[in-house]
This record gives sequence, structure tokens and C-alpha cells, in this order.
Amino acid sequence: MTQYAVTDPTTGEVVETYPSFDDEAVQRAVASADDAFAGWRTSPVAERAAALRRVAALHRERREHLADLIVREMGKVREGALGEVDFAADIIDWYADHADEILADRPIDIAGDGTAVVRKSPIGVLLGVMPWNFPYYQVARFAAPNLLVGNTVLLKHAPQCPSSAAAIERIHRDAGLPDGAYVNLYASEDQIATVIADRRVQGVSLTGSERAGAAVAEVAGRNLKKVVLELGGSDPFILLSTDDLDAVVTAAVDARLDNSGQSCNAAKRFIVVDELFDDFAAAFTDRMRATRALPPTADDAVLGPLSSEQAAARLEEQVARAVQQGATLLTGGHRDGAFFEPTVLTGVTEDMDVWNEELFGPAAVLHRVRDEHEAVAIANGTGFGLGSYLFTTDADQAERVAERIDAGMVYVNLVLADSPELPFGGVKRSGTGRELGLLGADEFVNKKLIRTR
Repeated sequence: MTQYAVTDPTTGEVVETYPSFDDEAVQRAVASADDAFAGWRTSPVAERAAALRRVAALHRERREHLADLIVREMGKVREGALGEVDFAADIIDWYADHADEILADRPIDIAGDGTAVVRKSPIGVLLGVMPWNFPYYQVARFAAPNLLVGNTVLLKHAPQCPSSAAAIERIHRDAGLPDGAYVNLYASEDQIATVIADRRVQGVSLTGSERAGAAVAEVAGRNLKKVVLELGGSDPFILLSTDDLDAVVTAAVDARLDNSGQSCNAAKRFIVVDELFDDFAAAFTDRMRATRALPPTADDAVLGPLSSEQAAARLEEQVARAVQQGATLLTGGHRDGAFFEPTVLTGVTEDMDVWNEELFGPAAVLHRVRDEHEAVAIANGTGFGLGSYLFTTDADQAERVAERIDAGMVYVNLVLADSPELPFGGVKRSGTGRELGLLGADEFVNKKLIRTR
């Protein structure tokens, strides 16, 4: 059975364990969500929106406690943990506030007599499989829109996040949602495959690794279930021109070190035109070298431990292998337990493993390019396609390059600008479907045509 346990990455100590569900408990959970769907789907939209507002309010009311849980579970810097709780509440409120817009009928101009509308209705029980790196934000962006439209939710969280998983389920119950509307699962991978195949479950959304995404998509495909996948990323940060290099370097470091570098859509590959490369590389490397990994509760902590010693060892091995294959290490590359030094690599070429890998931690790769055409070629030169960042003072160039980047998101002259109304998702190996915004509420609904004569 999968072990659900809280292991403090700062110390490596297992501080709490939770019992995994047996098969009967999993079946009871699915039955509970299925039973709840009949009543939840027919409840007035205003009531569902009001329930979500209570969920958001409880996030804010319990923010200190919620933040403490994920600092302990995965080592998130405490200020970042508080910010994540706030952002989750903002997402939930956004969906509640836009309920009428999301669920409004969409009239269609027709050639014949009468009328035609597209009406959105829920499809049933959904399964969410969520990761450890943003324990509240990831859940909010899946659960909130789907609860709003009238679906019910089964939530399987990462095994290292059992305490925050339980806290989220408690919030939904305390907010007055009916039993079964939101159900937490402490389940194994084999049990999750059984849940996906269950006829009562109508769709699955996963945020996680490519391996996990492929496994879930395979089971979903065999059982003809809708699937949304948000997988890895190796997002390019392209610098073509600037009138404030210091500000760009600050943005670059912020984009690489957010969440201690453990973010799917963090900037990871920094692609800089030749005339700016040397100055950028020197300033960026200095800033990375000067940032120390600290205990996540430290007042001045910007960078904490990685989620586990195993995660840090994996990143250390990737960096060492890149150097062995010919990359140049400008700074960092070593760990102390789960703490990892900010790291900068250059001289990475297509024949190296790291070219096609995701560095999930505070490690960056620098690329020197001649012009925008080479920059776009390198940006598009991996199998990933989640987010991207483009810095230029030329508005025409910004439009031109943004159009050519193969990614689900392009941010021009800014970073860390995710917001509830903005759709999130990628292409290629980074996944399928969208979360957040209006598009996030469209993934698991029946877009029903009603044609009347």
C-alpha cells in the first residue's frame, strides 16, 4: 500500500503517518460522491456559489494553520505558503463570483426557424490526482470550477501531503457542502486505476510527472474517460532587448527560485542574445550564488529545502551528469540533505541528457543566441510546451516571437503573473486541457445543444 506520511524535508524526520484506504473504503468514497451528485447537480447555482465563498473564507480564516502544514510537509518557505493559501482562496472566490457568466446559456444564430442554445451541465463524479508542490493551489484550480458547475470531486493528493489533504476536505465539510461532494482519498496507484475505470467516474484531472500522466491517460483512454493533464515544463526565458538589465535579472532569478525552483512553469532555460549574454550571465550567476538555502521558517528565507532528500539527490545527479557530458558549471551543483545550492549551467547542447530534462529545483541553464530566430528554435527545441517568458523592448518583435513559441502560455516582460482569470496549461509533453479562468470551467461539462422549433 502507498504510505501517506509527513516527512519534514528540513530534518528528514517522519513526523506523522496516515492510514491508507483499503479497497472497501475506496468503494465507499466513490459511492458517496456518486450519491451526492444527484442532489448537488440540481441545487441552485447561487447555492453552490455561496458554498464556494464559504470554502474561500475558511481558507483565509485558517491560513496560518494551513501554511504551517505545507511548510512541514514539503518545506515550502513560509511566506510562500501563506501566499499560496491566499491565492487558492482567490481562485475559489473568482469562480463563485463568475458563476452566472460561466453557466449562462450560449445562443446560436441559426439558419432555420426557432432557437438554439448551448447549455452547460455537469457530467458526474470526477477524480483529481494532485502533486505535492502546491498542495492548496492545485486543488483549488481543479475543485472550485467543477464543484461550481455541479460535479462532485474525489481528490487523491500526493502521499507526502496527507495533513493538508485532510485539512482541505474538512474545509469543504465545514463550509456546508453535502457529504460526498468533496471526498479525500488516501489511495494507492492500483486503487486509483480502479477508480478511473469505475463507471460512476466520468473524468480525471492529473497534475504531475510525465510518467504519471501517461499511466492515468492510458487507463482513462481504455475506459473512454475525459482526461486533463498538466505535466512537466522546461520553460524558456528569452531576453532579446532591454533598457533595464538589472530588472530583467531580478525577474529571471525570481522566476527560477519561486517555490524553491519546484514549479512546473518556472523559467528554467535562459536564452539571451549575444550582445546581452555576458552581462546577464555574470549578474544572474552572482545573484544565484548569493542566495542561500535556509530553513523555510527563517524570516529572510527565499529558498528552502527541496521537497525531500530524494528530490535533491535526483537534481544533484542530473547536474553532475550534465557536467560529465560537457556542460560548464558556473555555480552550485551540490546539496546538503534536502537543501540544494542555486546552480547555473551553460554550454548545454542537444546531445546532452539535460537538454530534454526538467530540472525541478534551483538549477538554471543559460544559452547564448545570435538573434530571435535562434532563440525561438532553442525555446521550441524540447518536448515541453507549458509556459514561456519573453523580454523585449520592441512591441512588434514581442508579437512576432510570442506567436512562434510553442507553449500554452507566453508572458511578455513579466513573471509570476498567474491569476485566477488566466487559463493555465500546455502543449506537447506538458499536457492537455486547461485550468483556471473560463476555460478551466469548460473541461468537464456537457455542452448540450438545445434546438427548438
